[in-house]
Amino acid sequence: MDTQRDEVRAALDAVDAGYSRLRAACSDSVGNAFRVEVAERLERQHRVNRGLMYRFFGELIEPPDGPDDPNLPAGTVISKLLWQRLRITTAEVKRRVAIAARIRPRRTLTGPQLPPELPQLAAAVEDGDLGEDHISAVCDGIDLLPSALAHKKDTCERILVRNATDDDATFVKNLGKEIASHLNLDTEFDEQDRRRRSGMRLGKQQADGMSYYYGWIDPETRSYVETGDAAVRPGRHRPDTACETEPADHAADAEQLALVDPSEADSTSDGGPEADTGHVVTTLDTRSAAQRMHDALKLGLRAGIASGAYGQHRGLPVTVIVTTTLAELDQAAHAVNNPSIPMPPPARTGGGSGLPMRDLLRMAANAIHYLAVFDDHSSRPLYLGRTKRIASADQRIICYARDRGCTRPGCTEPGYHCEVNHDPAWAAGGQTDADCLFFDCGPDHTLVSKGLLQTKVTDTGRLAYSDGTGPFEVNLAHHPEELLKELFEDDDGDSGDDP
Repeated sequence: MDTQRDEVRAALDAVDAGYSRLRAACSDSVGNAFRVEVAERLERQHRVNRGLMYRFFGELIEPPDGPDDPNLPAGTVISKLLWQRLRITTAEVKRRVAIAARIRPRRTLTGPQLPPELPQLAAAVEDGDLGEDHISAVCDGIDLLPSALAHKKDTCERILVRNATDDDATFVKNLGKEIASHLNLDTEFDEQDRRRRSGMRLGKQQADGMSYYYGWIDPETRSYVETGDAAVRPGRHRPDTACETEPADHAADAEQLALVDPSEADSTSDGGPEADTGHVVTTLDTRSAAQRMHDALKLGLRAGIASGAYGQHRGLPVTVIVTTTLAELDQAAHAVNNPSIPMPPPARTGGGSGLPMRDLLRMAANAIHYLAVFDDHSSRPLYLGRTKRIASADQRIICYARDRGCTRPGCTEPGYHCEVNHDPAWAAGGQTDADCLFFDCGPDHTLVSKGLLQTKVTDTGRLAYSDGTGPFEVNLAHHPEELLKELFEDDDGDSGDDP
């Protein structure tokens, strides 16, 4: 026992001594390539250290030498002792204990040792191949499987761990969800289950006029929100700016823009300076992702109400009904341009909430502008300003069907957030043909344009990438079915053995 303690302490002393030397070493002139090498080794050492931490957490909870330790006071609660000595929260103690229980060898009531619940994950953690986020993503992916598919657990674990050693945790998390959706029986999540769970709640309006809106949405509703989120991309549909102009460089964009904000579509197709030059004056969009999502939902609801598709409610078209007085409306109109005039109190909506007068004036102005511009725009062509360089709507649909999202390996950006890229490049004589157009997210498109990534079209018509240090690879993040073939190979083999 003392020999084991001395051996472990000596190893820890050596680690401490090594870190002391590393901290004292100067790295001012080593170059970035070496710094990346050091960062990689430090990350691996951190992961190895974390694996050792899980080892000792597991032994603390199930001590192989028994729970009684003469060096600890009788009745010591190990979790409380860890909380005190390590200065971590009790929730973190529980989390580490739970992970250790899944990747450390287990013991039966009679004493024999059993392999870990997740042996492949345990081996990867011990070797320092996976970080904390990877571990969580693998465990979450396995936990998504229903009990009826427990026989697929080992295969699922193998796929997730293998990809975790090559990609980041986001990729692994998405892959786990795809595995669950591929394997779950149709009866696992039916429409009635979704209907019972779906619902949104509107909290009470606060003193500043803001309200908390939360809940669960079904897949169809999410698809609408995602579309709106894509439309309200950075720089677009900002509520605090006037009508923004952007060239209708895509016919599909122009057509969709006419549906949700015809004033913008009109401004880009009337031969204005932006349409002539092919450029748009842009300003910094300071909204967060959550703020853009909020604006996307507002934009979608506004367009839906304006379309008239909601029908009637108690004999009137479904629309926003606001109550105010003519005097207050007149005062508000003057107060907008004259700070010395006080703004009247908020108007009241048909739902009983307050609507600031500034918002009421803006909504009314947009409604009048919308109808006038829409009627005028309906007689105008939607394809003004297009050039042969820009992909058509049909070609974009092909990219959605084939690529589904960004084509750079490991990138999980969906098609809504992608641009169409030429391969070969347009500047190098590339053609705007369907088999030469591929999805790239903005940052990756920039990397390709700067020559930091090389691309080529494979024999299967997919776009492959290389950074010059390895072979060309295609992105499977949007094609999980290609990663999951082995999930069904066992079933095929079993069916073949049946008499």
